[in-house]
Amino acid sequence: MPDVSALKERSPEALDALVRENTETLYNAARGMGFAETDAEELVQDSFVAFLDALDRFEGRSSVRTFLFGILYNKASAYRRRRLKEAPEEEVDARFDARFDVSGLWSPALKTPDEEALDRELREHLAGCAEGLTEAQRLAFHLKEVEGTPNEELCNVLGVSATNLRVILFRARNKLRDCLEQRWLGKAS
Repeated sequence: MPDVSALKERSPEALDALVRENTETLYNAARGMGFAETDAEELVQDSFVAFLDALDRFEGRSSVRTFLFGILYNKASAYRRRRLKEAPEEEVDARFDARFDVSGLWSPALKTPDEEALDRELREHLAGCAEGLTEAQRLAFHLKEVEGTPNEELCNVLGVSATNLRVILFRARNKLRDCLEQRWLGKAS
């Protein structure tokens, strides 16, 4: 991670390193929050612009990555509010663009056609179930379970205490599990 003082001086090398090190992670987080590819790309770009605007006010109480995730989270919230105001009849596009194996664990490995079909079906069910989560629950679940973000960073990103984070994750996992079980039982009947 580039030095904060180099970033504040707007060093091209430091800024380039910052963008290279964080773009993919921010993009994956935005996709994990349910945004389409183009919307996720736009959110990442907006997050970097907002970071540059706020950089002089950055006090270093959190890591630069945590600061970026906080900006992304706020930009995503504002984007959703704006979209709901512009087109309230449109359904919010809440999809996970992640690959999970049959047991629900993150798996970026290639799969057989049968596994791909099952994975696609699971993603559809998971995306449908994720619509029932709050934005904070979706983000916390994605960052914790997919990205492996430490709890301390998650607390900073979401602006919550460690206890509140545990409650958010507990509720997200339970809602997803209950929804997936209902969908599975409904399909099996």
